Amino acid sequence: MRSEVSNLILNRLFITIITLLIVSFAVFFATSMLPGDTASILLGQAATPEAVAGLRKAMHLDEPAILRFLEWLLGLIRGDLGTSYANNMPVAELIGRRLVATLELAAITTLVSVPLALLLGITSAMLRGSYYDRIVTIISIGVISVPEFMVATLAVLLFAVYLRWLPALSSISQVHTVFDLLKIYAMPVITLTFVISAQMIRMTRAALIETLKTPYVEMALLKGASRGRMVFRHALPNALGPIVNAIALSLSYLVGGVIIVETIFNYPGIAKLMVDAVATRDLPLIQSCAMIFCVGYLLLITMADIVAILSNPRLR
Repeated sequence: MRSEVSNLILNRLFITIITLLIVSFAVFFATSMLPGDTASILLGQAATPEAVAGLRKAMHLDEPAILRFLEWLLGLIRGDLGTSYANNMPVAELIGRRLVATLELAAITTLVSVPLALLLGITSAMLRGSYYDRIVTIISIGVISVPEFMVATLAVLLFAVYLRWLPALSSISQVHTVFDLLKIYAMPVITLTFVISAQMIRMTRAALIETLKTPYVEMALLKGASRGRMVFRHALPNALGPIVNAIALSLSYLVGGVIIVETIFNYPGIAKLMVDAVATRDLPLIQSCAMIFCVGYLLLITMADIVAILSNPRLR
């Protein structure tokens, strides 16, 4: 069994690497096909054709696309992300400043959303069929049906426009006290928590209910175990694998949600940096930011698959 588990994990890691190579190919050529000429945009409308041609040659844009892709891929493997066209600075330096802010936002969202989703998902499964379960189910399905930009827009209208409790824009430069820090992070965290918690609640509830139907849990109930003991002592440990898998899958939605949230709230993270880079056709910066998001997403999905493999009782 151990060899079978190891083979499954190695096979999943191999698939992840192949997927990453395919994604890198797609990212490079998709960004290369963005409308507009990078050299013309950087030099402006008054640039002469000779100047544009010289800049294209200096940036190696006149080389075949496949050669530029291989050079870029080898640079990624070496840890060299290239130089920004617009800022003439190393891309790694530009991303490093913003990546920390995005990771902070993701970490705070995780600390808020995961306990909240587990609490609501577990209690909803324990009280299955009750009014509480129905209310949690209706709200979570409703939130899943609403896109991220709509949640962010409604949050701005409610907390910033009507109640005036929180700022509509998240400017870290305005942070002077702990209260200011809470206000800056409140709107993005609220939006992302709504986006990922709803799915996590549904998956946690489903995983726990499925475990509660197993014969050994029903036997514990017949022997006189209380419902709380039955859930936390017998059902929850065995549902831990699917629940961790649900958490990893739900957190993968942060990758897409954070792009929209950072743009709407003007949060100075890596997603906002990538959106700004699109306007200037800063290809090395766009490609590096996109690959960071792709790697993060693939890592979470791969972790979810590995947890599912390890928690499968048929492979123990």
